[in-house]
Amino acid sequence: MRLAAFSWLFLIPIYSPFLISICVFGVSGQCFGNQQSLLLQLKNNLTFDPARSNKLVKWNQSADCCSWEGVTCHEGSVIGLDLASESISGGLDDLSSLFSLHLLQSLNLAYNDFNSSQIPSKFDKLTNLSDLNLANAGFAGQITSTQWEELLNLDTLDLSYNSLNGDIPVSLFHLPSLQVLQLSNNLFSGQLKEFSNISSYKLLELDLSNNELEGPIPISIFGLPGLASLILSSNNFDGSNLLDEYSGFNLSSSHYPTWLGLASIKLKKIPDFFRNQSKLYSLDLSRNQIYGEVPNWIWKLPQLRFLNLSYNNLVTLKGPISNISSIFRTRSLDFRSNQFQGQLPVLPPVSYLDFSMNNFHSALPASIGQSLEFTQFFSISSNKLYGSIPGSICNASFLRFLDLSDNYFSGTIPQCLNEMSGALQVLSLRRNNLNGTIPDTFSESCNLHTLAINKNHLEGKLPKSLKNCHSLEVLDVGNNHIEDTFPYYLNGLAALKVLILRSNKFYGPIGHPEIAPSPKLQIIDVASNNFTGHLPIVLLSTWMALTDRAHEANSKLNHIQIGIGSFYYQDTVTITSKGSVVELVKILTIFTTIDFSCNNFDGPIPEEIGEFTLLYILNLSHNAFIGQIPTSLGKLSNLETLDLSSNKLTGEIPMQLANGLIFLSVLNLSFNQLVGPIPFIKQFATFSENSFKGNERLCGLPLKSQCSHEEPRLSPPTTYEESHKSMIEWNYISAELGFSFGFGIVMGPLMFWKRWRIWYYKHVDDILFKIFPKLYLGNEYRRRPAVNNQQLRH
Repeated sequence: MRLAAFSWLFLIPIYSPFLISICVFGVSGQCFGNQQSLLLQLKNNLTFDPARSNKLVKWNQSADCCSWEGVTCHEGSVIGLDLASESISGGLDDLSSLFSLHLLQSLNLAYNDFNSSQIPSKFDKLTNLSDLNLANAGFAGQITSTQWEELLNLDTLDLSYNSLNGDIPVSLFHLPSLQVLQLSNNLFSGQLKEFSNISSYKLLELDLSNNELEGPIPISIFGLPGLASLILSSNNFDGSNLLDEYSGFNLSSSHYPTWLGLASIKLKKIPDFFRNQSKLYSLDLSRNQIYGEVPNWIWKLPQLRFLNLSYNNLVTLKGPISNISSIFRTRSLDFRSNQFQGQLPVLPPVSYLDFSMNNFHSALPASIGQSLEFTQFFSISSNKLYGSIPGSICNASFLRFLDLSDNYFSGTIPQCLNEMSGALQVLSLRRNNLNGTIPDTFSESCNLHTLAINKNHLEGKLPKSLKNCHSLEVLDVGNNHIEDTFPYYLNGLAALKVLILRSNKFYGPIGHPEIAPSPKLQIIDVASNNFTGHLPIVLLSTWMALTDRAHEANSKLNHIQIGIGSFYYQDTVTITSKGSVVELVKILTIFTTIDFSCNNFDGPIPEEIGEFTLLYILNLSHNAFIGQIPTSLGKLSNLETLDLSSNKLTGEIPMQLANGLIFLSVLNLSFNQLVGPIPFIKQFATFSENSFKGNERLCGLPLKSQCSHEEPRLSPPTTYEESHKSMIEWNYISAELGFSFGFGIVMGPLMFWKRWRIWYYKHVDDILFKIFPKLYLGNEYRRRPAVNNQQLRH
């Protein structure tokens, strides 16, 4: 299992007494003329993209403004305005007509981009506001108490996922009607002061997570009388005071938060005062420095439904973990990345159970299926478990995600696992010692999205019943001993995005008269097999995700992921780049690669490959391709790795390659029969002689052999647009199909997880194109050593 970039939150459908009402926009009375003119003035002063707008673009004088989308009226006055996700850009100043809508009660400007401008000070003019949502709106700078002190009716304020900085004004916590305060994922700093007169506070939910707050956690915050949800995770707090000062703090369990997030606060022990909190429902202590044992009393908390102790240094599970309360279908236990060892404990009946990245060393119990009877997600990847996979695991009829990867399991794959494919969505058995054949028993109702069995000792043929898996997105059977022809029938799987057949014994041509389109296929790796023949143009033409025609669909950065109910799952995949086996811990939907290396393909390289303008990596090395390098490859303007080495290519290196491949960071044309001068310009001027060696009749820099009696080659006119973009060092991404898994918490309809996900895609993934290896992979970065061609085959 691969962890997500941030600590998880839980996402579950529950009823909470402090649910925030959701404003339903509709018509109530005819719009007053001044209200309509104020709204039209607001529209005219906002910068937005009409192609992406669903509301503003439709506002016009010909219709009553109370009928406009996003507008709510009461007796002719505007009381609600929802302009979320309207592609608004630029600033919002104090002169905006927005601040003349004095009866406004609800305002939503979330998921726009106000271009790092400050939050206007004139919000204090909207004294009737009860609900203000500025989340993920691109605001920056400091906030002051004067912006809010007049908002006496404000009960919900969401400023999360912006770039707000400085101290948090103490008065903000004490607004007389405020019940929900969301300040997470900003740059707030400084210390939180102790809360005085705590009995007067109305706060029900407080989220300060993912900021830069520091110092001790104020004790009084736990005593706020109505506080039900407190999330302080991922700051620079020093939580050591919780172990000392709280031991003498008289805290009534009736006033204690039921949802508590204290991840990444430098705790070294689970505070004992938790044992008296009988109403504690969710507890996140992940990413601390907690060592030793999980105390027995934690299993006796009667209301505890979600416990996250992942990424600590725990060694022992004290007490019978299986004796948890019988209310199990909304429970989650996350113990991944600790130091647990020895026998796998008796498993409790929970919906989500993660013991991955520990040191358990035992066989799975024969009756494991009974323990997992109500489990939807189960991972014990990256342990030292051995023996066969018990057939009883198929009795876990609710199971949707099963990850047994990176262990020492042996024997065959239970046939019943494939028969479970009508329910199972993710099956990861990669990097074990499994043998035998893959059972050809995928049901007609197969619902698999991911099948990962890479790096085992499986043989025989690829099951044709895989064609029943119409939702299959990722198929990784690489590094086995499968002996079969190319599975052309998989091209009919319209959802397929990743196909990895690397290092098996596949043979024959890859073309077939019954080829069906694969419009979403973006990663194709058939390297190190025995495929032969020409590359079929008919097959290549079906790979639409590699072309500009897919640009609109892929214009937003996203990842291949699967969601079901409260779970989400993100695939990872092995690629080979720059001589190393590396792993994409998340597969961007815009990342594309073709690897046909180490086979016996022949004939010319098809010109049609030049249409794959979204391609990042192209490896056709160690085959028997002949003829000239197609000039159309110069159109691959996103290409960063090109390897055509060890073929029988002839002719000169086309100047179009040097002109068009402006982001190329790896080039290997060695050991062919190329002739003439090397176009030593642009990116081509950065490559060493190793990129060109083994071509006896090539000349010019960087080779030592000079070209005689030749005029300098002029650059031909190019029709390829050279768009400016950042380089991505894909060689930092590391290998094999696995996943990242996470939860989110819904505190009423706030949908913390949903907002995190949208912010993450909007901001983090934009940045990764500039500093991808450090930000995107973080501590998860692994790089494997270079391997020779023989090792690549098996």
